[in-house]
Amino acid sequence: MIDIIVLGAAAGGGFPQWNSNAPSCRRARAGDPAALPRTQASIAVSGDGTHWFIVNASPDLRQQIGRTEALHPNHGLRSTPIAGVVLTGGEVDTITGLLTLRERQPFTLLATAPVLALLDANPIFEALDRTIIPRRALALDAPTALALPDGAAAGLTVTAFAVPGKVPLYAESGPDPAAIVENGETIGLAISDGTRQALFIPGCARMTDSLRARLRGADLVFFDGTLWTDDEMLRAGVGQKTGRRMGHMSVSGPDGTIAAFAALGVRRKILIHINNTNPILLDDSAEHQAARDAGWDIAFDGMRIQA
Repeated sequence: MIDIIVLGAAAGGGFPQWNSNAPSCRRARAGDPAALPRTQASIAVSGDGTHWFIVNASPDLRQQIGRTEALHPNHGLRSTPIAGVVLTGGEVDTITGLLTLRERQPFTLLATAPVLALLDANPIFEALDRTIIPRRALALDAPTALALPDGAAAGLTVTAFAVPGKVPLYAESGPDPAAIVENGETIGLAISDGTRQALFIPGCARMTDSLRARLRGADLVFFDGTLWTDDEMLRAGVGQKTGRRMGHMSVSGPDGTIAAFAALGVRRKILIHINNTNPILLDDSAEHQAARDAGWDIAFDGMRIQA
């Protein structure tokens, strides 16, 4: 069994974003049932429904833990069912929540070498005592068995694989700071219980032949749903960057996610990491319906799936 809880479904800033007065954020803030609020993207996965691994530690992690009963302490004065954290990148939206977990509670932190190097370079993350919270490097394309803090098998493996992406904004440098790379800076995860497999790819700059081959016929895929159109933030007047510049492919269009998945035969497809400007967050929008008509689910906080 692969038990998955969506802790947060939105992109950076959440929905509504704290400083956004855009119409969609106003609707979410006002409690419009067709504009369901969402926190920043993260999931929890378990092989037994008891011990959990957080995938991406969002800035909203404390709130997400607080409202998710499966992640509450359940014995002794201090405890947690959280056995580990797995990171798919080093963006602020994926690592900031680590600081919420600094109260000397044992768990394992797993990420690729480039992401661990970003953490190593910032002394604030030494708040997570390495003698209690070991950092484990994920090799690309090699299954890694997840383990509980006492060393017992957790019943799941994760396989990290490179997807096209870019370095975090705070790490951009050089003549082409936004260059799209496929070197482990951004990864997807294949999560398996030995029989079934779920793919989690919250950030992807473009579809490639190798990614198509990995996705073809998959049972369950969470995929980057950041923007509906590449220039939507510019057209909305709330940003100066396109989706491509930020390392995200669009959901719509001839080169978008819906078109790219059309012939891949994925059984269940779920959009996650959705920006507050993306109209699919509005249940009554034409774009939301178009995504649903194309066979996609729209992730929401608290969504639970057993694969």
